[in-house]
Amino acid sequence: MMNTAAASALPVPPDVEPRPHTVSAPFGAQRQDEYYWLRDDSREDPAMLAYLNAENAYTDALMAPLRPLQEKLYGEIVGRIKQDDASVPYRERGYWYYTRYETGKDYPIHARRKGDMQAPEEVLLDLNPMAEGKGYFSVGDMDISRDNRLLAWAEDGIGRRQYTLRFKNLETGQLLEDVIEGAAPNVVWADDNRTLFYVENDPETLLTVRVKKHVLGTPASADVTVYEEADDSFYMGIDRTRDDRYIVIGVDSTVSSELRYTSAANPGEFTVLAPRERDVEYDADHFDGRWVIRTNADGAKNFKLVTAPEGATSRAQWQDWIAHDPQVLIEGFELFDGYTAIAERADALERVRLLFADGRSEFVKADEPAYSMGLSVNAEPDTDWLRYSYTSLTTPATTYELNVKTGERRQLKQQPVIGYDPGKYETERVWVSARDGARVPVSLVYKKGFKKDGSAALYQYAYGSYGISMDPGFNQSVVSLLDRGVVYAIAHIRGGQEMGRAWYEDGKLLNKQNTFNDFVDVTRALVAQGWAAKDRVAASGGSAGGLLMGAVANQAPADYRVMVAQVPFVDVVTTMLDASIPLTTNEYDEWGNPEQQPYYHYMLGYSPYDNLRAQAYPSLFVGTGLWDSQVQYWEPAKWVARLRDLNTGELPVVFRTNMEAGHGGKSGRFQRYREQAESFAFVLSQLGVAD
Repeated sequence: MMNTAAASALPVPPDVEPRPHTVSAPFGAQRQDEYYWLRDDSREDPAMLAYLNAENAYTDALMAPLRPLQEKLYGEIVGRIKQDDASVPYRERGYWYYTRYETGKDYPIHARRKGDMQAPEEVLLDLNPMAEGKGYFSVGDMDISRDNRLLAWAEDGIGRRQYTLRFKNLETGQLLEDVIEGAAPNVVWADDNRTLFYVENDPETLLTVRVKKHVLGTPASADVTVYEEADDSFYMGIDRTRDDRYIVIGVDSTVSSELRYTSAANPGEFTVLAPRERDVEYDADHFDGRWVIRTNADGAKNFKLVTAPEGATSRAQWQDWIAHDPQVLIEGFELFDGYTAIAERADALERVRLLFADGRSEFVKADEPAYSMGLSVNAEPDTDWLRYSYTSLTTPATTYELNVKTGERRQLKQQPVIGYDPGKYETERVWVSARDGARVPVSLVYKKGFKKDGSAALYQYAYGSYGISMDPGFNQSVVSLLDRGVVYAIAHIRGGQEMGRAWYEDGKLLNKQNTFNDFVDVTRALVAQGWAAKDRVAASGGSAGGLLMGAVANQAPADYRVMVAQVPFVDVVTTMLDASIPLTTNEYDEWGNPEQQPYYHYMLGYSPYDNLRAQAYPSLFVGTGLWDSQVQYWEPAKWVARLRDLNTGELPVVFRTNMEAGHGGKSGRFQRYREQAESFAFVLSQLGVAD
C-alpha cells in the first residue's frame, strides 16, 4: 500500500480557482457553488479544459509507476477474448442474422446469410472503416425493410447519444442520399418499404420529443410529425408488435405509461391502447388476435398480465390473465404459437416460466445457486424451440435453446474465455441484515482455496437505482482480481429490483438513504464474517452507482480503502434544479423535484458534492467523459475540485476525463479494457495486492 512517506512523494494534484456563485431554489433556498463555473455546455472554455487536462496529466504522473501492472492487466483481460468471435445466428424472414468480430479489430461486422448458414455472407455494416479517425463511434438501432432490401441505422460519432440516421440498399450496397440528424437510436419501417418512423431528440435536453415519418427520397425537412409528447417527464420509443401487424409508440415516465398503435400495412392515426394514469405502468404486445399487457394496475405492485381485444382503447377492456403475486415480479414476456415465456424474478433470482395454451406451467431449470437467466433473441413465434441466456459469476454467458414439447436442451454457444477454467472458482449467495432489518442478498465469487480468515482484499460493486437489477453474471475482467486473491461481491441493495418492486420503491425518493445504508451494512457484515480485512475493502459504482460511491465516501469513509466512481452523478440538487440538463425532468419521480422543499432538503442531505467536509477520504479513482449527456462532465469535475480542498487524508485521488467519449467511455471493444485496467491497477495498489 502507499504509505504516508510514499504519498508525500507523489506529484502535486491540480489546484483550480474557486469563483463565488449562488445556486437558488424557487422557494428561496440558496447554496454556494464555487466551482459552478466549470460547467461549459459548449465544451470550449480554455480555463475549464486546462483544468481537465491538468487532472489527466496528474493522473498520468501518479499512475506512471503502475504502468507495468496496468499493461499486464490489460494483456490478461484482452488475452481472454476470442478475437475472431461471432454471435449465435437467429432467423428472421428467411435470413440468418449474426454479428462477428475479426482478429485485431475493435468493432463488429453485422452480417446475414439467406436460407441457411452455408449461403454466401452479406455484410450489412462493417463498423471498422466507419469508425476510422473517430475517438468514439457507435451504431444504435438497425432495422431492415419488410422486403429485406433496405437497411436503416442510427450512428453516433461523439458519444453524446445524438444520432444520425442513414440508409443502405442491401442489393447494390449503395448508401442512399437520405440523412436525418438529431435522432434517437430507434427506427421502424412500415410495410411499404419506403416509409420509416423515427424518434427526434430535443437538441438541447436530448429528450425524445416527437415521432416523425420519413419517406425515402424526400428531404428530412419535409418529414411529418405523427406524435409529439408535451410532458417532458416521459421517455419515448417505437417498435413493431410480435405479429408485425402494428407499429407502436410507447411513452414512459418513472410512474406512468401510455401506448399508441397504428396499422403497419397502412399507417394512419395512432390509437391509444389505454390513457395514461399516474402510478399505472404498462407495456403491451399483440399476437394471435389480442393484446397481452404487463401492468401494475389495480395494486399489482409486482405486475400481472392481462389481455385486451383487437382495437382496445381503455383499461375497462382489460381482463386478468396471470394474477399478481406479491412474491414474484413479472419482468417481461414473449409470445409464441401455443405457449408464452414469462421472465420472472423471485428470491432475488431470475427465472423463465413457460405457460402453455392448456394452462400447464413449468420453469426452465437453472444449474447454480446464484445466476442470471433471461430470454434471448426469439425473432419468430412459430417454433417449439425457446432460446434463453444463462450466466453466473463463474459461468460465461451461455445461449441455450429448449424444446418446450420434448424438454430437450441444446447449448448453442458459451462465450469462449481463453485460458479460463470455471472449476478453479466458486460462487455463493449470502444474506446480510441491514440496520433496519431488511435482508440484503449478496453474490460472491472467489478463487478456490480462499480462506475466510479476515485477511483478504474485497472488491464490492453495486448500483441501486431506477429499479435496475445487478444480476450475478460472468465478468471476464474480474478474473484478474480473483486470480490475485481478491473476493468480488455484488451487493443487491435497495433501489434495484432484485427483490421485487417494493425493493426498488424502498430505495428511491424519500427512501434513498436505504441504498447507501445497505451498501455500508453489506461491507461491514462481510468484514465481520471474515470475507475481508477491514483496511482492504474497495468499492465501485458508476453513474447512479457513482452517486452511491460519493454518498458512502461522505458517510462511511473509514470503511473503504479505495473507491472507483465512474461517470458519477454527484451534484444531485443543482442538476435536478436545472430542467435544461438532459434527463433532469424525466427523473423527478426517481429522485424528487428539489423545487419542492421536502425533496430539496432530503436530497441535500445526501448529495455527494454538497456533503463534502473536512475529513480523511478513501483513495478515489474518478472517471468521466467530456461528451457525456447523461451525467455531465462538470459533476465529477466540481466534486473532485471541492474534495481536494476539504480532504484531510493523504491517500491519492485521481480524476480521468476521456476527452473523446461520453457516458459509456470509449467505444472499441479493446479500448474500454484499457480504462478498466487502469482503474484495476490503481485499486490493487491501494489494497496492497501483490502481483
